[in-house]
Amino acid sequence: MSSPALQSPPSDPFAFDVNSPRKKILIANDDGIFSPGIKALALALAEVGEVRVVVPDVEQSAVAHGITIRRPLRFWHTASAGFGDLPAYRVDGTPADCVVLGVHLLGTPDVVVSGINIGPNMGHDLTHSGTVAAAIEGLAFGVPSIAFSQVSSEGGEYSFGPGAAYAALLVAHVLKTGLPPRTLLNVNFPPGDLLGARVTRLSDHRYEDSLVRRLDPEGKAYYWVAGTIKAEDVGDDTDNGAVLAGYASVTPVRLDLTAQDLLGPLAAALPGTETVQH
Repeated sequence: MSSPALQSPPSDPFAFDVNSPRKKILIANDDGIFSPGIKALALALAEVGEVRVVVPDVEQSAVAHGITIRRPLRFWHTASAGFGDLPAYRVDGTPADCVVLGVHLLGTPDVVVSGINIGPNMGHDLTHSGTVAAAIEGLAFGVPSIAFSQVSSEGGEYSFGPGAAYAALLVAHVLKTGLPPRTLLNVNFPPGDLLGARVTRLSDHRYEDSLVRRLDPEGKAYYWVAGTIKAEDVGDDTDNGAVLAGYASVTPVRLDLTAQDLLGPLAAALPGTETVQH
């Protein structure tokens, strides 16, 4: 028997209304369809444009930019996940999968928004973040994209209201002005009310990995990958420093991994290479 929170999908997905003058907003995340962060974000952005929600059916944190290619994917309309009248779908895949299916089945949006993630995505977190990966996939379609994440209080509580309100302002601005090609915005919110926002660079916020070895009931070894957060770079101009000071950090992230400064030196130093003017 199916879950009472789910309904059979309609014969046709609730695609974006191509005749509507409202801007189209596709929202994804990596925490799943029942996350309070995406509910707060979707309801806030419903005041900005026409919203569609497409998210994983279970938590997909730290899956990075994985795409499912070895099995089929399911795309379910979910009527009772707390989004009111907003069409919301769950996918048995990754955050990037959600954006792929959302664009192809619902239509190309004017902006892709991911989050609000439960926990920060700063510094080196971006390399494994499913939240940021959804925004990266939006860029692959040539759509301006933004990732939002929320830091908890010292007691482990999350307050998504202030961040969602700021997200609505920022998304409305991006819908008017756009973003440079191959560039997304990575936004992190501090606990509680915002003192404001700062445009920041990525810090060295990262996890220092460790491996925990344990034995199962049959005496066979298994392992947990664990880690401790290291965040020594807390300057005022960093994402981590801004959040610690009570500000939302807005970091422009450009997806060009080329080490431009090394092109000339490597061409001159490596055997069998020729110099190309750039």
